[in-house]
Amino acid sequence: MNLRLALAVAVLLAVSLAIGPVDLLAIHARDPELARTLFLELRLPRTGLALAIGAGLGAAGTAAQALLRNPLASPDVLGPSSGAALGAVLAGYFLGFGIAGMALGSLAGAGGGLVLLLALAGRGASTTRLVLAGVAVATLFGVAINLALSLAPSPFALYDLMFWLMGSLADRTLPQLLVAAPLIGLGLVLLVRSGPALDTLTLGEEVAQTMGIALGQVRARVVIGVALVTGAGVAVAGSIGFVGLVVPHLVRPFVGHRPGAAIVPAALAGAALLLAADIAIRLLPSGLDLKLGVLTALIGAPFFLWLILKGR
Repeated sequence: MNLRLALAVAVLLAVSLAIGPVDLLAIHARDPELARTLFLELRLPRTGLALAIGAGLGAAGTAAQALLRNPLASPDVLGPSSGAALGAVLAGYFLGFGIAGMALGSLAGAGGGLVLLLALAGRGASTTRLVLAGVAVATLFGVAINLALSLAPSPFALYDLMFWLMGSLADRTLPQLLVAAPLIGLGLVLLVRSGPALDTLTLGEEVAQTMGIALGQVRARVVIGVALVTGAGVAVAGSIGFVGLVVPHLVRPFVGHRPGAAIVPAALAGAALLLAADIAIRLLPSGLDLKLGVLTALIGAPFFLWLILKGR
C-alpha cells in the first residue's frame, strides 16, 4: 500500500510542478532565468508546502485518534488548529514578528490547544465528552481570533487576516517552505516513532504499561508532534481543515485497523489529497478564487457528519 501511495504522490508532485497560471516551458524558451525564478520562488514552494502540510495533517490526525482512542479526533475538529491560528495572528499581526515568529506563535497555540483539550476531556473521555471539549476549545480560540480581527491595526490587515484564515497555498514563497518543512518533518518523526506504542495502547493503558510502554512519553511525543505539524502548517498556509479527520479512516482498513501502522500510509495519503486539492483549485476558471481550506472543508464536513450519524 505504501508503494502505491508513494507512486500516487510522485505523479501528483510532477503534475503540481507542471501546472500553473503560466506556462514555464514557453517562458523558458524565451527567458530561462525568468522561468527558473518563477519555478523556485512560486511553483516549488507551493508544491512543497502541499506535500509537507498534507503529510503532517494526515499523520497528526491518525496519531491523535489513536492516542485519544476516538474516531472523531483531529487537529482541526478538536482545537489545535484554532489555537495555531490564534498564535500566528498574535505573533504576526500584533507583535510584528516575521515568518519564523509566526511559526513559533502557531506552534505554541497548537500545543496549548491540545493540552487544554486533554485537560477538559479528562482521561478515557467518551466520544461525546471529547467532541464537547473540542467544541469548547475551538469556540474559545475562535472568539479570541474574532477579537483580534476586530482590533486589527488597519482595514488592510483585517482583509489579509480573513483571507489567510481560509487557508491557501497561493503565492507562498521559498522562505516559508524552508521554515515550515523542517518543523513538519520533525513532527512526523515524533509521530512515526510513536506508532508501535500506539498499537500497544489499543489493548488498554494498564496492559500497555505492563508491556513496558511509558505512557507519559508517548503522550508527550504525540502532543509535540501534532503541535509541530499543525502549528507550522497554519503559520504559512492558514487553516486547512478535515484532512486529519478524513485520511485516517481511509487508510486504516488497509493496515488491519492498527493505528500505529496507519501513520505512514496516512502521511502519504494526506500529501496526495492536499496535492490533488491544490491542483483542482488551479484548474478552476481564473475568475473563481476558491481557497484550499474551503475546498477541503467541502470534502470533509459531509464525511464528519457521516461519522457522527454512523456513531449513533
